[in-house]
Amino acid sequence: MSVLIASDLDRTLIYSSAALGLTMPDAEAPRLLCVEVHEHKPLSYMTESAAGLLNQLSADTVFVPTTTRTRKQYQRIRLPGAAPQFAICANGGHLLVDGVSDRDWRDRVAATLADKCAPLAEIRAHLSATADPAWLRKERIAEDLFAYLVVERALLPEDWVGELAEWAGLRGWTVSLQGRKIYAVPKPLTKSAAVREVARRTGAELILAAGDSLLDADLLLAADHGWRPGHGELADSGWSAPHVDALPQSGVAAGEEILRRFHSFSNGGGFDDSSGSRSGDSISGAAIPHQAVNAPTAP
Repeated sequence: MSVLIASDLDRTLIYSSAALGLTMPDAEAPRLLCVEVHEHKPLSYMTESAAGLLNQLSADTVFVPTTTRTRKQYQRIRLPGAAPQFAICANGGHLLVDGVSDRDWRDRVAATLADKCAPLAEIRAHLSATADPAWLRKERIAEDLFAYLVVERALLPEDWVGELAEWAGLRGWTVSLQGRKIYAVPKPLTKSAAVREVARRTGAELILAAGDSLLDADLLLAADHGWRPGHGELADSGWSAPHVDALPQSGVAAGEEILRRFHSFSNGGGFDDSSGSRSGDSISGAAIPHQAVNAPTAP
């Protein structure tokens, strides 16, 4: 069976030092592998055990890094294993094939956004007009597709993100708060749409996914089976789906556990051999439910 694994990166598989969540005694902490350097300093990590699992998965499955990062930000990461043939950046805005953005996919995305969403310039103007310099640290545009703010969380008014989400929703955009970043992203710009395109090109029969933020919800819904860590927007909001397992682990330990689940499930560990159905799941066989779920509109 051809298996496609689509996973978010930050705070799902890789972790900054602030997000590691090393609550155990120092002598019991796992050994870490640095997988990203930025401005000559180590930035992101995974456990050595997680690195070994990913190295094996990249050889046995179609592993697709699926991130909201820009292409430049993604290209700083050096994951274990063979370089992925496919990668998804900018929340689905760019489909990389052997490191190069696919032009046909870019054109499809651009046409969909122009047809269904308010222009980025309108969203950016609203962000600039309503963000308070007292808590705003940076304002950025990513790949001319979406906008995000870097904020001081302790000073951010409790109702500001909710009000922004309501305003943006009427214009075909969605809002997500992740750590110190507030993202404003067009609703049709989804990771799931790009994953479905990779599945079509590769003929994948089984799709597995993982993610921690609200921007990963469509990705998880589009998979045969998914996992979310015990931290992040999805965990904080209590988000759930019948085929998505909520893991108790948080921090870098969750990243290792997610890779362990990927490995087990892709080798048949998630199926009941006697019935052909997923363990604990009423959906029979390996039918891909992303064809039936009410996922966000795809380009």
